[in-house]
Amino acid sequence: MELVLIRHGQPEWVVDGHNRNDPALTARGRAQADRAAARIADPTAEPADGPVDHLLVSPARRARETAAPVAAALGLEAVVHDWLLELQMPDDWDDSPIEVVEQAFAAQRDWPRERWWDGLEGAESLRDFHDRIVTGAEATLAAMGVTPAAEPGLWDVADDAPGRVVAVAHGGTNSTLVAHLLGVEKEPWDWERFRMGHASVAVLQTTPLAGAAIWSLRGLGDAAHLPRDERTA
Repeated sequence: MELVLIRHGQPEWVVDGHNRNDPALTARGRAQADRAAARIADPTAEPADGPVDHLLVSPARRARETAAPVAAALGLEAVVHDWLLELQMPDDWDDSPIEVVEQAFAAQRDWPRERWWDGLEGAESLRDFHDRIVTGAEATLAAMGVTPAAEPGLWDVADDAPGRVVAVAHGGTNSTLVAHLLGVEKEPWDWERFRMGHASVAVLQTTPLAGAAIWSLRGLGDAAHLPRDERTA
């Protein structure tokens, strides 16, 4: 089974100096989404390991707008999975001056690890976020015939498991999912360890091993489909 993770295109976080918690894509973000769609649908481009069986998407507006051209190019419905949603920020950040958000993020950089797990005041904690991603991913994969094996780090893959699954989500979501599938010890800052730019691609494949299978990382933050002057972080 191949799992292709796409991060959403560039979002318009700031409008007239105020933050948006659920932003739309910028014009550049829409162009990035179109290029990602063309790449995923192109049988000659990497990754390309057969037709896509399922297209999953986060409910966030920026993810759904990124998934729209992907769905059109593949001829598939983008199915919303709530667990793919990005780490949720405080509700009162919506329409607040952008300086409030910038100051909070800047202060957080110096926090000790344990406080990181607690998260920002009013936001989803990193503990809850990690648990949401892991629980949702394992339930979704189990429905497709891919389940954790008895031995840690190994997975059982059913003969009728889908060949390719594409998920359009977020930097935090995708990085947490990559870390979990690879069996890497969890951290509250996985997006800093497994970085993905806007509309970039990560690819994981199940590989038979030790009587079961492991997840193998075949690409991360791949933006070969984007011209260098169109790449954003």
